[in-house]
Formats: sequence, C-alpha cells, structure tokens
Amino acid sequence: MTARIIDGAAIAAEIRAEVARDVEALVGAGRPRPHLTAVLVGDDPASISYVRGKRRDCDEVGFSSETLRLPSETTQDELVAHIERLNRDPGVHGMIAQVPLPPHIDEAAIMEAIDPAKDADGLTPTSLGRLLQGQPRFVPATPQGVQQLLVRSGIDPAGQRVVIVGRSLLVGRPLAMLLSMKAPGANATVTVAHTGTRDLASVTREADILIPAVGRPRTITADMVRPGATVIDVGVNRVDDASKKAGYRLVGDVDFEAVAEVAGAITKVPGGVGPMTRAMLLVNTLRAAQASG
Repeated sequence: MTARIIDGAAIAAEIRAEVARDVEALVGAGRPRPHLTAVLVGDDPASISYVRGKRRDCDEVGFSSETLRLPSETTQDELVAHIERLNRDPGVHGMIAQVPLPPHIDEAAIMEAIDPAKDADGLTPTSLGRLLQGQPRFVPATPQGVQQLLVRSGIDPAGQRVVIVGRSLLVGRPLAMLLSMKAPGANATVTVAHTGTRDLASVTREADILIPAVGRPRTITADMVRPGATVIDVGVNRVDDASKKAGYRLVGDVDFEAVAEVAGAITKVPGGVGPMTRAMLLVNTLRAAQASG
C-alpha cells in the first residue's frame, strides 16, 4: 500500500485564494484593508524566516502588514507596552507575538497581554477558554490547519478514533478540544498520548487518524500505525544533511517513507501542516477585520 499524499501547500493556496476574494469584497464595501502585525523579539533565524513568509502571504491576499522587530534584550515590560500600543491602534486588526521568545520573557504573560479581538494566533487565554466552552472565535492556527487539512481532503473526523501524540498548549491540547467538539468537521473520539503514556505503540495503532506533534524525528514508525490510517505530521525538526546548502533538512515526527507504505493518507514535512498554519493566521485576521468597528 502506498499512502495518498495530503498536499497542505495546495490546500493552503485554495484558502489564500478564498481569503483574497473576501478581502476585495470587504474593501469594495468601503471597509479598511485587513492588517496583521507580527512582533519579533531577537534574531532567531527560523523565526525571521517564518515571519518573512507571513509577510509574503499577506501581500498575496491583499492584507497590509508590518513586522515590529525588537532587540533580544527587550524586557517583558517593554514588550507588553508595545503590545498594548498595538491593542489601542484601530488600524491593527490582528497581531502575533512570534515564538519562541527570549528566555527572560514569560510567553504566557505576553499571550495574556494581547487583545483577544486581535488574536490571530488564537492563543490568548480568552481564545483558548472559548474553545474549551465550544464557542470558539479565533481557533489556534495549527489545530485549525490540521482540521481543515482533514475536512478539505474528504476525511471527516466524526466518529473516528483520533490519537494526538503531544499535549502542548500550541497544538495537542487545543487540537483535542477542537476535534472532540460536537460540530461539523469534529465530533471525534480523541485520545491524547504523551510522555506518561505506557506502550505508546499500542495506543497509536488504535487510531483511525494519527496526529504526532512532539518535535522529535522518527517518533512514529511503521509498526505504530494501523494499516489504512490517516497520518497528519505536525512535527518540524532539523536533521543534519551535508548535501543541503543550509547543512540540514526538515523532517517531521514520522518515519515518512516507511509509514507511507502502511497509512492510507499522509502529509509530508515540509509541505503539509506548515502552510496551513500560515493560512489560518490569515483567516483569523480576516475574521477580526470583519468584526471590527
């Protein structure tokens, strides 16, 4: 068996086209063009590259955007002051604080400082609380991207056994809440596996839909996957590769070549969940702009 490849890049392109049409309709009705601000603290190369990609996405769909670059020695109080200024700016519809932040800054405190009405990442306490209540406004970008990958690929989670490997606040826990909601594109039976899970392979083999999100290469091997299962690989890891100009290549949490011979459908890394996360940032920012006065 060779798995069907779920093309996240192609699906994300479809979503960007939909967002672009909605932006033109919004502007045509005399409303402001949606604006996304990314706050970047420090000089982490991966973060700089990721934010640059977000700017390109904004240009493609017709958003205005900016990147607020701050030095790595920026204090937590200084960062909060910048965020509060953006909160007050009516021209800013969505914002993100790019993580990871420097170690002297409390990420939870920064998420709490962001106005929930401008929460493009969907990670403020208010956004996560509304998701827990089953009344989401802005769904965290990566979980929302995973759900849309499934739905737009014709894989309905309803009634399916979903196993998520990883319990992070960024992916695992909110994704479990999202897919277990009594709502279209959800209503699954969800298990969250983690470092305390005994006999992980026996748990993952029960999955109709397996979603690893741990950040460790080859966490999921072929013997851990039920034949015909759908595998959505959220992990992004760098492994040394002298044949690449950068000296490394990106891989997921899944032993892709081996698992693709067992699974029914699978995503690649890169080109799977990553483009969907960025697309969902656009969706959340558009919703914020549509809801703004």
